Amino acid sequence: MPFSTWTPDALSRETRAYAGFCWRLVEAQHRVSTLKLADSLEEQDLLEGLIEETKPAVPPECRHLDYLLSTPFRYGTVYPHGSRFRRAGRTPGVYYAAERPETAVAEMAFYRLLFFAESPETPWPWDPGEYTAFAAVLRSERAIDLTAPPLTSDRTAWMHVTDYVACQDLADASREAGVEIIRYESVRDPDHRRNVALLTCRAFEKPRPARRQTWRIRLSPSGVQAICEFPDIRIEFGRNAFAADPRIAAFSWDR
Repeated sequence: MPFSTWTPDALSRETRAYAGFCWRLVEAQHRVSTLKLADSLEEQDLLEGLIEETKPAVPPECRHLDYLLSTPFRYGTVYPHGSRFRRAGRTPGVYYAAERPETAVAEMAFYRLLFFAESPETPWPWDPGEYTAFAAVLRSERAIDLTAPPLTSDRTAWMHVTDYVACQDLADASREAGVEIIRYESVRDPDHRRNVALLTCRAFEKPRPARRQTWRIRLSPSGVQAICEFPDIRIEFGRNAFAADPRIAAFSWDR
């Protein structure tokens, strides 16, 4: 697929200020999963510490951050599969997030379905999964916006559902240009609302999440249903919501 070659100098001329919230989802068991293995909170803290020692080290510039913010920047081990702005291998981390929680839910719904697409014999879970949505506060003077001219000229390349080469090349050039945030359209959100990719943890204005929500996401033969209790938000993704991706188009819904 032809696309422009964006040099570090060209990208540097396109940088602009960015500030706002960005949302991610994690499974709600991220803290309590070890509690059932311990007899007290003291033992849980000890167990969490032992687990922490087995993980790649957090880069020095990220060590003041809450682990929910710093975790994507742990890159001491090989990144097994490439993603939109990160190559496979021993590569620098990228923090992916969305400007709205609904977009973060759409991203999570897609990747949960992708897991089942790659595991065709796995039955649907009996119960909805519980997730915590959390918002981080961002501020940077070195952001680029793929949803604004002139970078929109390569929108087709940025929005490809499976081929990330153009985006990975852009990320490499962006790092050379000192870019900290890439703003782009979500491919998975049916409304294509905005995502952000942080190339460095310096873009966090505050060291801890500022807002939280609880979501329950149910996968079933009819699609994906997501409910937030407070505020009251309900989202449904039918069988065709992500069918632009060939992996989902060939999905076996009846299992």
